[in-house]
Amino acid sequence: MPGTDRAFLAVPDFNTIDEVVEELAAGRMIVLVDERAVDVDGAELVGEGELIMIAELADSNSVNFMARRAGGPVYVAADLPRLEALGLQQTQTQGPRGAAYMGSVNARTADGTGVSAHDRALTIRTLADPDATQADFSHPGHVTPIAAQSGGVLRRAGHTEGSVDLAVLAGHQPLAVLASILNDDGELASTPYLLEFAATHGLKVATIRDLIAHRRRSEKLVELQARAKMPTRHGDFTAYAYRSLVDGSPYIALVMGDVSDGSPTLVRMHSCCVTGDALGSSLCDCGEQLESAMEMIAEAGRGVIVYIQSHEGRGIGILHKLKAYELQQEQGLDTIEANHALGLPADSRDYGIGAQVLHDLGLRELRLLTNNPRKRVGLDGYGLTVVEQVSIEASPNPHNIRYLRTKRDRMGHVTLLNEPEGPDAQSA
Repeated sequence: MPGTDRAFLAVPDFNTIDEVVEELAAGRMIVLVDERAVDVDGAELVGEGELIMIAELADSNSVNFMARRAGGPVYVAADLPRLEALGLQQTQTQGPRGAAYMGSVNARTADGTGVSAHDRALTIRTLADPDATQADFSHPGHVTPIAAQSGGVLRRAGHTEGSVDLAVLAGHQPLAVLASILNDDGELASTPYLLEFAATHGLKVATIRDLIAHRRRSEKLVELQARAKMPTRHGDFTAYAYRSLVDGSPYIALVMGDVSDGSPTLVRMHSCCVTGDALGSSLCDCGEQLESAMEMIAEAGRGVIVYIQSHEGRGIGILHKLKAYELQQEQGLDTIEANHALGLPADSRDYGIGAQVLHDLGLRELRLLTNNPRKRVGLDGYGLTVVEQVSIEASPNPHNIRYLRTKRDRMGHVTLLNEPEGPDAQSA
């Protein structure tokens, strides 16, 4: 990074995804920033960035600029089916965070050895040519492709996936050119340097986080698989079974009454809790909240419960949740401290796919059954409006009182907590 005695130029705010897509479609480069270094709760500490452009539009000037100005190696990101169709194989070496490097290539029509900016640009454009075949390349070469995971940034929040997603959004083949931006000391540049770099070279800059949000808002990512009547002790519901098109995870919506007229509707976004929902655990209030939500919806005559299986343990999974319980009981930690001791965030849940389920069912205005204000925030931007937050009263017991206090005091939950007398027996 520039020294502390060197004043930063005036830098822009991050651009919107629509703005950087327009730049890419016009053949210009952009800077894409990730949130690779984060704390255990997912808060960004520093962002790293790469120069990105559309592979089809690469020329010798752009390749030369990337190599000289960015400083990192120039790669081609592409979706795996495209690379496999060209007969490329993944190397034995796996890159950081699971990046899949393929064997290097040259275009057979290259004039020289393949190392010049002109020859590398030709190889890049040949990789992006939908009519190219395996016979159009020689191995090894001077251009290394990297395979993006299917699902893009919704599956893996990396520059590889982000650049391919942006290429598709710009109306081009799913291939992009990218190069890591290094600072003056040859280290990966942090966000302030990246913003200065973008301002210096007249480039727009966006974040992978915003790209993820853009895709979740603009694409339909759920598919209805089945619908069946489900009578319960609280009344007759209809169960809608959805599948996430991103990772195949199931989302179950229990619906009572007509909820498709767009009027305010009681909604519970319920995170799966095997221990509380199915096994009757007293260490939490999850099962009680599910029962209360069903009762309140039955009393109103209409409403929806979205049951999210992948949210077990606030997103850490059943095994890690039980490890956290062990730490709480043996070391006296609370839920947040136990998760952090395991190197896990306190809450890694995301409600974007669940929001799409609600939208697909016809809901637009929600009366959200929750004590957690983060759920309200998590539903913004999906064509939904939370018109009311309806709290669910907890019935504390000696085993979950500390758990409920932690949710109230450290996580901002609006709990209707009427504490019993007596010492805590367990933490949860």
